[in-house]
Order: sequence, then C-alpha cells, then structure tokens
Amino acid sequence: MMQITASAEEKIQQVASYIEKNAQLKVSLEQLAEKFHISAFHLQRTFSQKYGLSPKQLQNLFRMHQLKKSLKQGDDISGAIYQAGYGSVSRVYEQLNSNLGMTPALYKQGAQGLQISVALCSTKYGYVLMAATDRGVCFVHIGACRLSLITALHQEFPNALYSIAPVDESSQLGDWMVLLERYLSAQGQVPKLPLDFNGTVFQMKVWAFLAQVKQGDKVSYAQVARAIGEPKAYRAVANACAANKIALLIPCHRVIRGDGSSGGYRWGEDLKQQLLQLEA
Repeated sequence: MMQITASAEEKIQQVASYIEKNAQLKVSLEQLAEKFHISAFHLQRTFSQKYGLSPKQLQNLFRMHQLKKSLKQGDDISGAIYQAGYGSVSRVYEQLNSNLGMTPALYKQGAQGLQISVALCSTKYGYVLMAATDRGVCFVHIGACRLSLITALHQEFPNALYSIAPVDESSQLGDWMVLLERYLSAQGQVPKLPLDFNGTVFQMKVWAFLAQVKQGDKVSYAQVARAIGEPKAYRAVANACAANKIALLIPCHRVIRGDGSSGGYRWGEDLKQQLLQLEA
C-alpha cells in the first residue's frame, strides 16, 4: 500500500474538512483538485486510501446525515432533500437504492413496513442473531439470551416487518449465517457481506475503516482516529465502536488500547478476548 506523506495527509484532511462544511454544494473531483492544488488522480487515490471512501462518497454521507437530521426534526421531505444539497428528489432515491439504506419517507416513519429477514443460531460464544434488509446486513448481536437479542432488534427497528430465515443455504440470509457460523467454529474467514448501516458521519467513517481491518490484525483507538483524519478523537472512536450494531462483520473487537490491552467491548471483554484468540 502506498505510504501517505505528512504533507499529503494534511492536504487530504483539508479536503475532507472542506467537503464536510460544504456538503450541500455541487463540487466535482476536478474542482476539488484544482482548489487544493493536487492532481485529481492523486486526490482520489490518497483520499480513498485514508478514509476508505472517495471524496464523492464522503460528500454523500454528509448530505445523507443532514437529510436524516432534518427528517427526524419533522421537516418536509422535499424541502429537506433540497436543503441537504440534492438537485432532485429522484437523485436521493437513486443513491438510497444503490447503497445508502432506507428511503427518506421510510426513515421518517421509523422504518414503517421495512422488510427485515432474521436468522438466529447457537454458537460456542452464545446465540448470534443476524438481520438483513434487501440491501445487506443491518444487525448482528451476540448474547446468552435469545429474548434479549430479539428485543434489541425490535428496539432498533420498531416498525419493521420481520420474517424468519432458516439457518441453511435455502435462503440468502441463512447462507450468510452458515458462513458466520463457520468463522466462529474456526473453519473459515469472516464473510465479506453487503452491509446496510446508518449512523452519524463520524460513526460511519469509523465503521467503514474497521470493515477494512484484516482478520488477525489489531489497531488501537488512537490509530483509528488518525486513520480517519481525527487524531484527537480516540475517545469518540471508542464510543463509535460501542454504538456498532453489526458485530463481527464490522470488527470493533479488533480495536484495542494503546498499551496492548483488549479494552472494552459492547458484547463483553471476555468475548472480545476469545474472538482475538480465535483470529490469532
């Protein structure tokens, strides 16, 4: 992987800051490159390496965050869309249909009518509940009590419509769960599955970075903070890990303290140590 120089890293952080402050503006890669005196090719490559996202994808995340914030405040859907910087209503729905989760109307209604498939299995680490929309996995929790897992899912998506998938290869979700079971049985790698997650822009930057951390590798909270261009935000990184709703597939268990100790874990420090040992 190409090493990013200190001067290039500073410039990339300036670009990211500009995008965040001006997410509603229509700006191209070429315009960004010209403004910050860097080639478009180098900007795209170094930006993607640092953040795991292209400048355009990061702008879309900031826009989507503003849109969802407006919708939760009760703003009119069309007005919120244009205020967030989208040129048309159809553009929002195109993006949502490709990779950004539920539509604005559905989100405003608390996921009313959203179809979610659910699979539950027992492993040596406890019960694992996986749930997915038609766009990807939206929820993976681990615990000793099946009822607690189901309750947590309903609290996250209170108005969704649920269906149960058998844990076998007869359904897509069942097949995904089989792959996850194999990983937890030390018979395979963590499966690379499509994800459908929502959070703050900061959380999504953390989760997108963690999704790239390879099995067997570990990173510190401070390293994650530096990698996403927020070197002083290591505590916020820990909070983002604690807010992760998709265990294992967004591997927050691979984030440890700077002194090498395992640190906290939403599903228990003992489980975190067991997962790290599984991947060692």
